[in-house]
Amino acid sequence: MEKHPMTLHGAEKLRAELNELKTVKRPAVVAAIAEAREHGDLKENAEYHAAREQQGFIEGRIKDIESKLSHAQIIDVASLDAGGKVVFGSTVVLLDINTDEEKTYQIVGLDEADLKENKISVTSPIARSLIGKMEGDEVTLEAPGGTHEFEILEVRYE
Repeated sequence: MEKHPMTLHGAEKLRAELNELKTVKRPAVVAAIAEAREHGDLKENAEYHAAREQQGFIEGRIKDIESKLSHAQIIDVASLDAGGKVVFGSTVVLLDINTDEEKTYQIVGLDEADLKENKISVTSPIARSLIGKMEGDEVTLEAPGGTHEFEILEVRYE
């Protein structure tokens, strides 16, 4: 199966969530199921059915995280030095030439992308247009809202 890029930080975050699910949430839901069973008839026991449903969500998430980690190509961004070139994992400071506004993005794997944290997927149009460019380069991005022009002010590997 194909490997998917993931930053070291993203992999650590997934491992922490997996640990939380296995050591805290899974035992808690097993205890809740056991307690609900003690209440008698399972057919009409809402607590039992809610706990079983929660158990299904937890087990599904555990399998999902394990699958993502097993198919991840983990890249330690701090050890990269691409000489100012935009690569996977790099943090890029852009100047929007149209609005004179600075924007900072980190290019991460699909599962790590979160625009609220300024992390964009390597498969996004802006990331694809930035990959391979250097500090000082200008990039034109065709977007549904119109054409945007950016200047790459800085590339960091952190």
